[in-house]
Amino acid sequence: MGKANSLSWLKLSQELQIHDSDAPDNIHIIRRIIKHKPFLINTYKSFYQDILSRIKTVPQDGELIELGSGASFLKAELPPLVTSDVLPYEGVDKVFSALDIPLSDNSVSAFIMTDVLHHIKDSRQFFREMNRCLKIGGKVVMIEPANTLWSSFIYSNFHPEPFDEKGGWGFEDGGPLTGANGAIPWIVFSRDVETFKQEFPELRVRSVRLHTPFKYLLSGGLSFRQLLPSWCYPVVTFIEWIVSPLNRYLAMFMTIELEKRH
Repeated sequence: MGKANSLSWLKLSQELQIHDSDAPDNIHIIRRIIKHKPFLINTYKSFYQDILSRIKTVPQDGELIELGSGASFLKAELPPLVTSDVLPYEGVDKVFSALDIPLSDNSVSAFIMTDVLHHIKDSRQFFREMNRCLKIGGKVVMIEPANTLWSSFIYSNFHPEPFDEKGGWGFEDGGPLTGANGAIPWIVFSRDVETFKQEFPELRVRSVRLHTPFKYLLSGGLSFRQLLPSWCYPVVTFIEWIVSPLNRYLAMFMTIELEKRH
């Protein structure tokens, strides 16, 4: 029995399954999935808390932009946030590509993104746009897939997106969401981090934090049923804290914080 068939019993009900990830109308299904999964909601809230804690020091006179907002509910936590996406999702403030951002130079205090970088086809052009738009002291804060023993096993065997550790800083195939390489954040900020520092000296890597080995998996994400009752969330959070010294081997995600300097 193949891996896909062996997990078929965990799949969400038919009406909550996403069949064309690049279709804008899927946003209604995605939002419905998240709404009915407290474990997933709390996992995203933990991501948002991490992000918000890192942008407290950015300049106060620039825009706060979320890239790839999709079904994000971060704006409820940060009302001044301008949401954006490459697809015309209902409720998103602006529609544009992160490779050609319609904003003025030195106008943005922070770009925020969750699971977006590994869907961008040209990372170098993306970082050029980040550098152009950010104010001095502005930040890019992103949460992306990590590359650890545990995460590479999961992403390579049980996740629909490619995870190619030997890839470059981009890719050619696929649509806005179906096109991806989950290993790109690791490629840029671990394997090729010295190259990044040489090519983008203005974008200082302030921190890369590995985290969240279990919570997202146990939530079932956007494809599978929630695997534990919602009351278990604090217990799993505590377990993740206990095993955090092993996150270099176990983490599924990483938070990357960049700051533009002179």
